[in-house]
Amino acid sequence: METVAFIVLLLPLLSACVTLLFLRKHGNVAALLSVATAGGILAFSLFLIFAGDGETFAWEATWIRMSGWELRFGFLVDGSARLLLFVVSFVGFLIHVFSLGYMADDDAKARYFGGLSIFMFSMLGITLADNLIMIFVFWELVGFSSYLLIAHYYTTDEAAQASKKAFIVNRIGDFGFLIGIVLTYWAFDTVNLVEIENQLKDIVSWNLENPQNQILNPVTTALCLALACGFIGKSAQFPLHVWLPDAMAGPTPVSALIHAATMVAA
Repeated sequence: METVAFIVLLLPLLSACVTLLFLRKHGNVAALLSVATAGGILAFSLFLIFAGDGETFAWEATWIRMSGWELRFGFLVDGSARLLLFVVSFVGFLIHVFSLGYMADDDAKARYFGGLSIFMFSMLGITLADNLIMIFVFWELVGFSSYLLIAHYYTTDEAAQASKKAFIVNRIGDFGFLIGIVLTYWAFDTVNLVEIENQLKDIVSWNLENPQNQILNPVTTALCLALACGFIGKSAQFPLHVWLPDAMAGPTPVSALIHAATMVAA
């Protein structure tokens, strides 16, 4: 399972790197490579979705260790991850196929499909991540790749301004997200999603068994509100909604992929 998860995550990154290094002047080849990669992602994603009889799969390894602190990297494939994995891989594949015709006469086709691959890499990273720091890293990569795609027609003033606006507004929301991650680590001494869930189950059980002496922690409310800032920014909710109308300056498939199907919904 971890091998397939790595394949799903790294396939679009490999496609983007090959496009950047070797196919910048070969738009048709880059387009076919990107579409084939999206098809491979869908196939391997379906394996992850249906393997294991629907049971939660978790895997992690230490990435960085400093003194008594370590940063871990891992995958968590549960019900929510399976649902979003299907949405990202299936809709992403269809939009890649549609883009073949839509971008057929575009001179910067290679750059466009390279941006799509980076976006798929970022979205899959968010979907498979098992801790908040890993989610935040891919969260920022989603912001970067959406900036690239919105600014595809960067020679026009509209697209250039729209991409900058989207990038800045999302950074405002992401700052709150980062504060929420810090508060989470301070409150639970971990950012692993499964470990946080287990601690919260213990608190809920205690509160049910001791209704007169319930544990009420205002920190958990504060950290949830801070984490929500990031979601409010990416999903274009008030007051961080101002970037979304301008973002239509990008190609239509970008609007379908980012604003309708995957990032805003995720």
